[in-house]
Amino acid sequence: MPHREHSVETIRRNSEVMGSLRKLMVVNRGEIAIRVCRTAHELSMRTVAIFSHEDRLSMHRYKADEAYQIGEVGKFTPVGAYLAQDEIVRIAKERGVSMIHPGYGFLSENAEFARKVEAAGITFIGPAPEVIDSLGDKTKARQIAMECKVPVVPGTPGPVSEYSEAKAFIQEYGFPIIIKAAMGGGGRGMRVVRDEASLEDAFSRAKSEALSAFGDGTVFIERFLDKPRHIEVQLLADRAGNVVHLFERDCSVQRRHQKVVEIAPAKNLDSKVREAILNDAVKIAKQVKYKNAGTAEFLVDNQGRHYFIEINPRIQVEHTITEEITGIDIVAAQIQVAAGALLPQLGLTQQRIRQRGYAIQCRVTTEDPEKGFQPDTGKIEVYRSSGGNGVRLDGGAGYAGAIITPHYDSLLVKCTCSGSTYEVARRKIVRALVEFRIRGVKTNIPFLQRLLTHDTFINGNCWTTFIDDTPDLFRLVQYQNRAQRMLGYLGDVIVNGSQIKGQVGEPNFKHEIDLPTIRDEAGKEIDVNTTAPTAGWRKIFVEQGPEAFAKAVRAYPGTLIMDTTWRDAHQSLLATRVRTTDLLRIAPATSHALANAFSLECWGGATFDVAMRFLYEDPWERLIKLREAVPNVPFQMLLRGANAVGYTSYPDNVVYEFCAKAVKAGMDVFRVFDSLNYVENMRLGIDAVKKAGGIVEATVCYTGDVSNPNKKSKYDLDYYVKVTQELVDEGIHILGIKDMAGLLKPEAAKLLIGTIREKFPDLPIHVHTHDTAGTGVASMLAAAAAGADVVDAAVDSMSGMTSQPAMGALVAGLEQSNLGTGIRHEDIQALNSYWEQARMLYSCFEANVKAADSGVYDHEMPGGQYTNLMFQAQQLGLGTQWIEIKKAYAEANQLCGDIVKVTPSSKVVGDLAQFMVSNKLTGKDVEERAKTLSFPTSVVEFFQGYLGQPVGGLPEPLRSNIIRDLPRIDARPGASMAPLDLAKLKDELIEKYDGINDYDVISAALYPKVFAEYRDMVEQYGDLSVIPTRYFLAKPEIGEEFHVEIEEGKTLIIKLLAVGPINSTGKRDVYFELNGEARVVGIQDKNAAVETVTREKANLSKPGDVPAPMSGVVIEVRAKEGTQIKAGDPVCVLSAMKMETVVSAPVAGRVELVPIAEGDSLSSGDLVARIVKD
Repeated sequence: MPHREHSVETIRRNSEVMGSLRKLMVVNRGEIAIRVCRTAHELSMRTVAIFSHEDRLSMHRYKADEAYQIGEVGKFTPVGAYLAQDEIVRIAKERGVSMIHPGYGFLSENAEFARKVEAAGITFIGPAPEVIDSLGDKTKARQIAMECKVPVVPGTPGPVSEYSEAKAFIQEYGFPIIIKAAMGGGGRGMRVVRDEASLEDAFSRAKSEALSAFGDGTVFIERFLDKPRHIEVQLLADRAGNVVHLFERDCSVQRRHQKVVEIAPAKNLDSKVREAILNDAVKIAKQVKYKNAGTAEFLVDNQGRHYFIEINPRIQVEHTITEEITGIDIVAAQIQVAAGALLPQLGLTQQRIRQRGYAIQCRVTTEDPEKGFQPDTGKIEVYRSSGGNGVRLDGGAGYAGAIITPHYDSLLVKCTCSGSTYEVARRKIVRALVEFRIRGVKTNIPFLQRLLTHDTFINGNCWTTFIDDTPDLFRLVQYQNRAQRMLGYLGDVIVNGSQIKGQVGEPNFKHEIDLPTIRDEAGKEIDVNTTAPTAGWRKIFVEQGPEAFAKAVRAYPGTLIMDTTWRDAHQSLLATRVRTTDLLRIAPATSHALANAFSLECWGGATFDVAMRFLYEDPWERLIKLREAVPNVPFQMLLRGANAVGYTSYPDNVVYEFCAKAVKAGMDVFRVFDSLNYVENMRLGIDAVKKAGGIVEATVCYTGDVSNPNKKSKYDLDYYVKVTQELVDEGIHILGIKDMAGLLKPEAAKLLIGTIREKFPDLPIHVHTHDTAGTGVASMLAAAAAGADVVDAAVDSMSGMTSQPAMGALVAGLEQSNLGTGIRHEDIQALNSYWEQARMLYSCFEANVKAADSGVYDHEMPGGQYTNLMFQAQQLGLGTQWIEIKKAYAEANQLCGDIVKVTPSSKVVGDLAQFMVSNKLTGKDVEERAKTLSFPTSVVEFFQGYLGQPVGGLPEPLRSNIIRDLPRIDARPGASMAPLDLAKLKDELIEKYDGINDYDVISAALYPKVFAEYRDMVEQYGDLSVIPTRYFLAKPEIGEEFHVEIEEGKTLIIKLLAVGPINSTGKRDVYFELNGEARVVGIQDKNAAVETVTREKANLSKPGDVPAPMSGVVIEVRAKEGTQIKAGDPVCVLSAMKMETVVSAPVAGRVELVPIAEGDSLSSGDLVARIVKD
């Protein structure tokens, strides 16, 4: 090989300081091995590392110039490899090693090993074997201290090998005591015993642990001091008898006798006590002719008395803080002293050694403080370390990709910070720990941060059991881990596709939506983000209250518009899947363009649970953020009377609290309705909104056709006037007329609104419709002409069919009739350009409704339900039977008693219709077989009376046949419900989740299961609402870069690099670049091993075979094999697309077979259970 003029080797040769001692082996692993290698390199030495097979990927291998495995695979245990003295010495001799440094732990205090090293002609870096013998054995060390007149804690005069000897000591000195390993340190083999009951077990465990850790089970016993400080002195000594101290360290912060945080020098230590300790340490070292580095350890009690406990004849883990306050490289001194140098030659005399400032060291470990510091193992996915002025890191396994095994100490990195004062050093180390980003394994960093910011630590008054005595330390600092968790979600979408219910394919639009330009009257562009919008109708409400607001609306000469784009429009067209981020982007422009709008419908109804259930968003956060973005236009929501925003009745206090919180979060107008026009249910909602300070828009739901004299119905003009009068009597502010199916024809609108206007001239009237039949614009123009004050519309590209009428057309029509809305055509078109793109972005949720459907006059299906039911039918395998479902819907409505149909009553009719089609039932079949059919839960609860009482009551005998022995409710359902203990619920949520607030409590009260699933999703993936919709729903391309703003001023730049193959566990590694750093997440490929399950079908000719009435997932199994069951008893509960069905036993008998389990997916007709007669 040609000679290289410039290489590491030539640099070393040209700067040798160690003479013939040129090759150093470190008989250790991890950070201390790396630490020693670095100093050896500074001394121009060549280094050799050793490693076990399990450590073959450890970093200390690569920091040395040479590295050799200890023994063949399987010859030694992971720890045993580093204790294999003969094998280690053999390697050292074969490789020409001149010096061996043992580090700490393992063989560092083993005199036998030191002798073997010296016998091999290799210099051992440490004290002489005889000194290790005398000081490494704690009982011998105590004796030496007593000979030097250094105080010691009362203890056994020598090692204790039998339990009887331990009892003898206790009889003389009493409890508490501490049992210590004679031949080791680091807290291993230590047990504090406070009573006789635990003595024998503690003694046995201490001996066992000492034997395992140090190869010697010898222990000794001392009297245990309560709340002492642990002070140790760093010593250096040479062969000529020169001994110096490098001042003291405070190692009082310990957990189970293992040091956690160390400080140098000790804060608040009396100067006289300090001087006595330093002098005693030097005295003992001189007495035993100590050579090299060592540490004398003392306890200081509450009276300031110090007691010698041991000398550790090796380098200590915490030597770094002494180096920082003295500027002395202790490892370099060790090596040079071992080579024969004297301390004065190295400039190390006591007079020249000075301390400056303070230093604090924290041991960052892979331990989980929330699980009793249980060591964590696995792959480090992310490792970003700290740094900067005064920060020193000594690490071994700290890098991305490192595998943390269970074989060794959990130390990951030592973080040492120095400063001019204790407080400066403390603040610096807190800052340094905050900068760490370690993902993939748990660490103790949250605990360290809590510890470092505790008042006791701040004041420097810790003691050895401080951690054990202070449970408050375990209120840990919480880390969000936002980036890595988000990558987990993105990785799942990349590997498995979007899991959002209802999504079919990927979006058609894969670009960022262009924001529109809003211009003033002069045509000048308005900066909507910095220019305050025109004061809208909300100003009147905020300043003057609900009554003044209602009067101003009634006095307005034109017709006002409510825009439904933000709620009902996307609920009707896109399955309620529009996300908060896309609403917020258009919000500033909307606040300017629709400044004169009556309101923006943006919340309540299905948006509340869908936000959590499918979009993994907080509905309250949506409301609060939208309110901030649109301060001028009133917000409107849908409130289902006593059902709030749920599908069932709740305790009254929940409804009141919900309304109060909604107003606080920014809601103004509450459209209070009941799905059956049951005024008793509405009264609760009306009162709750009033007490909350909101605007009450009590609403009559419209069905039937008041303009058709040939259609006899209980829903005639007299009925609507009567219900309106009942609502007016409740002191409402506005009357809402909710035509949820689009049944309100132009002539009917003229007749209905005209009649109510004549009867109630001062009452503001707000009309809502759906454009399912295609007559929406005409009907709203007719309503306005008849006296309606407000009509509903949606931005053009989000209008029509099952949504609301087109805003552009409606506004233009009203302008021509002198009933202007105060909204400009060009502003509507500007908003329309945004929503055209948004609708393409959400195209994967389109219900595929192509045109108007005047058949709605027959089936009377609400607009929002029309699209949702079409989607549900597709998910349940009934998509090809859509026409039959529509027919069944009309028939189901008659079975229910020809009811008003709006959520949740419309859901009852829809569930019954799907049930009928799925089981090929006619209305007559339902009536005849009602006693034995397993109806959907919603249908059963409706007939029980859980939704209230429909006009004309619940039909008999069908009601009795469906509910059988279940309770009947013939008054307001919630009236008999006990108040929900919201404070108790909050405590339960706080116990389970982080960051719980009062809004969360209401969400959990309304939707306990949905909220729990949402929070579990957040726990797993973090806040997903910040991900752009394009990447929330579909995977990025390889090499595609995109940005995610996780909070103001913090943006993640993400690029997908590659997707790996499936590994043996069924996972794929997905490779990203995050802010320029490589990140890897392992994702389970759900398609890797698809098991096809063939299920037995129920034999319908056998009465005891119980079939699944429809496709769904088993969420609960109630029947058990071998038990007796009665006809009508529940067998299991199925769930499909929000619809739960209790499957009941058709006959009585013994349950022979239950071939299902929770989580199983069933098809219609699958066998659920088999019942036989004994």
